[in-house]
Amino acid sequence: MAASLEEGVAWCEATLGLTPDTGGQHAFMGTHNRLLRTSSPAFASSYLEIIAIDPQGQAPSNHRRWFDMDDPALQAQVRSQGPQLTHWVARANGIAQATDALRTLGHAAGTPQAASRQTPRGLLAWQIGLRPDGQRLLQGLLPTLIEWGDQHPAANLADKGVTLQQLQLLHPDADALQTALQALGLDGNPALQVAQASAPALVAHLHTPRGPVQLRSAL
Repeated sequence: MAASLEEGVAWCEATLGLTPDTGGQHAFMGTHNRLLRTSSPAFASSYLEIIAIDPQGQAPSNHRRWFDMDDPALQAQVRSQGPQLTHWVARANGIAQATDALRTLGHAAGTPQAASRQTPRGLLAWQIGLRPDGQRLLQGLLPTLIEWGDQHPAANLADKGVTLQQLQLLHPDADALQTALQALGLDGNPALQVAQASAPALVAHLHTPRGPVQLRSAL
C-alpha cells in the first residue's frame, strides 16, 4: 500500500530497481494499482501489487475500501513510513466453499463479489471475498480470497527477474492461522511458513536483479 501511486512506483524503483508494469483503476473501490510479476516455482502466477487510493476516483458509498485502506491508523502509518507490505491475497478454486470453510472456523471472510477492470487485452474479471468494513483478518495474515476468470494478470506481466522465494506469516496465534490455511488447502507449500511470534508480521523474501530483498510489514 502506498499513500499515492506515484510514491509507490518510486518506492519500487528504489527498493527493487525496477519500474512496475501498468495496472488499472478499480472504480468500485476508488483505488488504482501497478503490478510487478514475481512468479516462481514456489509461487506460480504471483505478482506484487502496488495499490493506492485513486484521487480521481470516488469512495464507495455503501462499504469501505478493501484491505483496510480506509483505516485512519494504517493511512497515517503509510504516510509517515512510506509504502509497505500490508496484506496478501490467495487464489481459491471455489471461493464460495473456501469462504464457508473460514466462516466455520470463526473467520468472517465476507461474501464473494464479482469485480472487473478493463485492460489493453480485454476485461479482467474475478470474484473476491470482501467484508463491508474492508477489514483484513488476523492482522492481515489470513489472506483475502480471490477466484480468477479466464485471465490471470500475471500471464501478461513482463518477466523482470523478480521472484517470490518465501512468504513468512508470523502471528501470536500461529495455530489458528495454520488451521485456517489447512482449511483452504494452502498448507502444502514449504515456502509458505507460519511461525509463532509476539507480534504479527508478514515477510516476503524476493530474489531481484539486485540480489535478495526482504519486505516486512509493520502490522
